Amino acid sequence: MTTVLIVNDQALQRLGLRMFLETQPDLTIVGEATAYAQAVRLADTLRPDVVLVDMGRPDEKHIQAIHRITRPDADPMAPNADGTDRIPPRVLILTPFDADESACAALRAGADGLLLKDALPHELTAALRTVALGGAVLSPRLTRALVDAVREQRRSDLTERRHRLSHLSGRECEVLAALASGWSSREIAERLSIAPTTVKSHISSILTKIGARARVQAVVFAYETGLVRPPRQRLHPNSTDFSDRSG
Repeated sequence: MTTVLIVNDQALQRLGLRMFLETQPDLTIVGEATAYAQAVRLADTLRPDVVLVDMGRPDEKHIQAIHRITRPDADPMAPNADGTDRIPPRVLILTPFDADESACAALRAGADGLLLKDALPHELTAALRTVALGGAVLSPRLTRALVDAVREQRRSDLTERRHRLSHLSGRECEVLAALASGWSSREIAERLSIAPTTVKSHISSILTKIGARARVQAVVFAYETGLVRPPRQRLHPNSTDFSDRSG
């Protein structure tokens, strides 16, 4: 069962999301928040698997709230009172914008996925399940625009990012490229002829070495450093050229 906290400042939209998501037998709504500050408090007390953020363009205060939700142990205002290990919620953002600086900032703050608000119902439920399991979600329409925006915004940091990339082994670079090209862990294991547990181990090592919290940040990192290029055409399904693989 996946537990979800809904964050939306519009009562009718919150109701609509709740009514729809409650039709899914594996999704449970544990709370609703109307503002980011409230969302931080509820995420800390309710500990949902996923925080679904359905609001407009976030400002700096909202970006900080996303950071506090995804990294509660780094937040002195949200101590872990019971002394148990805290597993931070995943954050999925519904955005009305194709891509902008705030979307990139939300990813860097720790958001695990971005989905356009005109996504189909089954796309939303699939995204919630994917994020809850530790996967990354980027709406296809957002990918190229986000890549362009992130590259422009962080071009001056390219040397430092490439230095982090140099810490990866050859196999880790292959796994990161495949991940950024949209391959699932199962596909990576099959295409690279390695065990699924080895794929998981490589991904964990990659996240540590590049300083990323989740797979979606690793995907952005792969594009930023030029390890992969935005897709231009669909290749033969047996191709192993990660850089131009679409889908």
